[in-house]
Amino acid sequence: MDLTMLMKEIPVLNWVGDRPEHVTSICYDSRKCQQGSLFVAVPGLLADGHAYIPEAIRNGARVIVHEQSPPATSDARWIQVADSRRVLGMLGRNFYRHPSSQIRLVGVIGTNGKTTVTYLLESILTAAGFSVGVLGTVNYRFKQKIMAAPHTTPESLEMQSILRDMVDDGVSHVVAEVSSHSLDLRRVDDCDFDLGVFTNLSQDHLDYHKTMENDFAAKKRFFSEVLPASQKNTSCRMVVNGDDPWGRQLLQDVRLPHLSFGIDTPCDLVARDIHLSLQGIQADFVSAAGRFEIASPLIGRFNLYNILAATAAALALGIGPEMIQVGIKHFGQVPGRMEKVSSPDQPAVFVDYAHTDDAIRRVLQNLAAFKRGRLITLFGCGGDRDRGKRPLMAQAAAELSDLVIITSDNPRTEDPLDIIRQIEAGLTGGVMEKVPPAALEAGDCNRCYTVIPDRALAIEAAIASAGPSDLVMIAGKGHEDYQILGSRRISFDDRRHARAALTKRSELRRP
Repeated sequence: MDLTMLMKEIPVLNWVGDRPEHVTSICYDSRKCQQGSLFVAVPGLLADGHAYIPEAIRNGARVIVHEQSPPATSDARWIQVADSRRVLGMLGRNFYRHPSSQIRLVGVIGTNGKTTVTYLLESILTAAGFSVGVLGTVNYRFKQKIMAAPHTTPESLEMQSILRDMVDDGVSHVVAEVSSHSLDLRRVDDCDFDLGVFTNLSQDHLDYHKTMENDFAAKKRFFSEVLPASQKNTSCRMVVNGDDPWGRQLLQDVRLPHLSFGIDTPCDLVARDIHLSLQGIQADFVSAAGRFEIASPLIGRFNLYNILAATAAALALGIGPEMIQVGIKHFGQVPGRMEKVSSPDQPAVFVDYAHTDDAIRRVLQNLAAFKRGRLITLFGCGGDRDRGKRPLMAQAAAELSDLVIITSDNPRTEDPLDIIRQIEAGLTGGVMEKVPPAALEAGDCNRCYTVIPDRALAIEAAIASAGPSDLVMIAGKGHEDYQILGSRRISFDDRRHARAALTKRSELRRP
């Protein structure tokens, strides 16, 4: 691309050297530079891209976008800017010819439920005849193409590249999970969104945000800055959970056309005549579009909120109730979100991504409503992440569980036993009695917990100890098919281990 066109509307502090006429590619990883590349030196949390400028030049970069003063002599052309991370997104937008202006783009923001809402909305839009792309925690996908998702929300340059591929392949609507990290790092600032969906806010990532107020501020910025900056002119810009206190705060702080949804408070879309069971959800939805029945195989009250969010978003996009009903009815399962891995003749075993105290509390509240025997909960906490939530997750698990098994999650560079000790701090003062793992074999543990650091052995023990009417929740990793130990990523899928444990249990109990 012509460099003058590439730099259009980008504020420059200083330009050193002659301007090359053409740029072949943009990169912020020096290893990916090639002849004629433009390299953006981005200061990161762990490394500073300015340190890799010499390598970028050796690999062929001829234009360097940077924040620091350039060296006295160099073969490259230097463009100094105030914020190279911010400029990276602007360069991506220009290089890939502003793809978000050519599609309907929906952002889903919140602590919990983002993934499920994107899957539901994808199903509704597909039922309505649209070609849909999704960017989220599980993967990035469109037109039968599936890509691994290194981040919930792609880096700004990749975001523009993927959107361009989607547009060129005929995608009409894109639904994207937008994380608070990505908002803080300006990854989506150069996208033109049609609609933003706010699901809820609870404690997570305080290792990064420090306070709930900072987390809310990051999420609110999508609605107060990113959405208003969009060139799209749509009649509804926000869909907001009116039952969530942070959602109500958002509606007070940001004055954009909106639809609210809820169950317990007056909203634009509400659920009535609700019936919840282990077979799914039935309810009547009431809105300005009329009253219509919803049936879904998803389980629990929390998923009802997810269905409300997706329905409100679909209504905001002009989709009628009939197609909404079809899309919800025919959508079966989100990978690793309240995913049932057992058969009808076995104890009911679920795998869920819940990795915050609020998320664990919600999934257990969903299951507790259907409890006939014990509720067994297995979870751990990720290393090198928010330590403050560890005892809170234990407290949340203890509130509704009869048996809690504490194990490892992704310990990363932390000692798994240190993480477990911090989790156990939430169970002091007689909240639950600690028992040795061997006590599980008797099958009579009630209001107690045990520690089994090896996650595979913990899953096997939880399922082996479950009676026919017990419910087992394996929480924390959900769809993930790996475990991070130190700097190593090993193969590990909760669902695979749970199914193997269920098979072993059935064989041992076979007459």
